[in-house]
Formats: sequence, structure tokens, C-alpha cells
Amino acid sequence: MKAITFGRMSASLIGERKDQGARQFAEGEVSLDADGNVVSYTVAPGDVGEVIGERLCIRNGGDLGVLNHVRTIQPGQVLWLNPNPDVPWVPYYQPPEFPEGFQQIPYQQAIEAMGAAVDAGNLDTMRAIWANELSAMFTNQQDKDVISRELETGDLDRLRQMFS
Repeated sequence: MKAITFGRMSASLIGERKDQGARQFAEGEVSLDADGNVVSYTVAPGDVGEVIGERLCIRNGGDLGVLNHVRTIQPGQVLWLNPNPDVPWVPYYQPPEFPEGFQQIPYQQAIEAMGAAVDAGNLDTMRAIWANELSAMFTNQQDKDVISRELETGDLDRLRQMFS
């Protein structure tokens, strides 16, 4: 059994991650890479995280939304399922280190806005959200530096894994 770990969240894999076929509550489209590995899943109307997880051999499928930086999954949403372990993952609920009285909802809204911007390929919007809202919510300078570097580099694939 393998585990995908993102920050404090993780999902266990049941054997190899593969598409076991559409079923009720998991009827979305699976995207594969050139080697046939599952890369993403597009949520269909009526899909349920746990059942998507069963379809794709992922235990804790209910965490798929959180792993993709949203509280709930929505039809049409693309869930990214083939993480690069060398890419940092920005937690959805709060930064790794946060001060007492931390405001979780504004943080989550900023993370979701970053995800929407990267999905739209809009680096300028991502950089503005980071500069005007999100960076102030991180207290660890190393975390700030990593995110700033990734935004400066502008690699959408890496940024997508971090925020979408």
C-alpha cells in the first residue's frame, strides 16, 4: 500500500492507482498520462468522493476535495491525482504554522481563488492574491519564500499541484 501525502493530509492507495471503471456516483472522466497512469479525474454530476476513491483505488476518497484545495467537489471540477513529490503542497485548512486567532475562512477563500486562477492560467491574478492577501497569513519565512519562488517561476503545472 502506497500513500500520497500532502502537508498534513494523506490518502492511502489500494494497490496500484488505476481506473476500475465508471460506476454509480463515480461516472466522471479519467485522464491518463502516456504510460497509462491516472493523472486526473473530472467530476460528473452526482459523483461522491468516497466512490471516486474506490473507482481509482484511493482510500479516504472523501479527502479528494481537500487534497485539491476545496471543501466540496463540484461537477466539472478536475481533481489532480498524480502528485510530484518534489512539488510543495499548500495546505487547504491553514498554513503549517499559524498564529492564535487565525482566520481560517479567509485563508480557504484565498486558497480557492489561487486554485481558480491557476486553473485559468492567470499568473497575474495568482501573484496579486499572494501579494495582497495570502502571504500575510503565512508566518514561516521559508514557506513564504518557496511559494514566492514558485509564483515567480510561473510553472503552471507546479502551481496547479500546490493550489488546485
